[in-house]
Amino acid sequence: MNTRYRKTIIAGNWKMNKTPTEAKSLINEIKNSVGRVRWCEVVLCVPYIAIPTAVKLAKGSRIVIGAQNVHHEASGAYTGEISAAMLKDAGCKYVIVGHSERRQYFGETDAQVNAKTKAALAAGLRPIVCIGETLAEREAGITLDVITLQLHAALSGVDADSIRKVVIAYEPVWAIGTGKTATTEQAAEVNNHIRTLIRKRYGAKYGRAISILYGGSMNPSNAHELLAQLDIDGGLIGGASLKSDDLTAIVKASAQ
Repeated sequence: MNTRYRKTIIAGNWKMNKTPTEAKSLINEIKNSVGRVRWCEVVLCVPYIAIPTAVKLAKGSRIVIGAQNVHHEASGAYTGEISAAMLKDAGCKYVIVGHSERRQYFGETDAQVNAKTKAALAAGLRPIVCIGETLAEREAGITLDVITLQLHAALSGVDADSIRKVVIAYEPVWAIGTGKTATTEQAAEVNNHIRTLIRKRYGAKYGRAISILYGGSMNPSNAHELLAQLDIDGGLIGGASLKSDDLTAIVKASAQ
């Protein structure tokens, strides 16, 4: 991390877990343990139905609330979808875009990820844009090529003024929910590559300023080493974010 130039972000992705009642209990635990930290931003990306509860409980703390997905259109006949304006009005500050599970299970394309990123920015949300390679792509030695293509596609049409509000999360698909984690060297290499791409596209000032997270099974046992890397500015945390003690340990590991 380089806290001189950019914000450290620990973002929990609860996925399809926790009812509003269960969310209340967990958020209270998290608030009591890390609700006042100043060295990083703690983001909880909760299920849609738990957003009002989460926003209410987080009020008065330094925890902010995000969503896990968003539709790219502002409104319309899209049954079951949620717009960026709805999330903003509900009190969200962040939204995850292009998570590997959305790409894998729901067929989201790079073009859709780009449209959602721009919709989030237009509504005043900070998109956490996820990119990452599959195991086959890693074994084929084309990881950096895949990352380059996904990043350029996701940021197509995003100008320099808007890139300051974007967060990038590198999440190797083969490490999501598997318990496997990229080595420190692998994670650092890809995050450095992402920063280099941002620098080339938008300039050195923006390359220094953008927060780039690691999102592949970060947990209390590996968080300190991963977060010690210059270009890893936080984590997009899955399973560990559902346990107050685990998330607290990761947040404390970011104070370095």
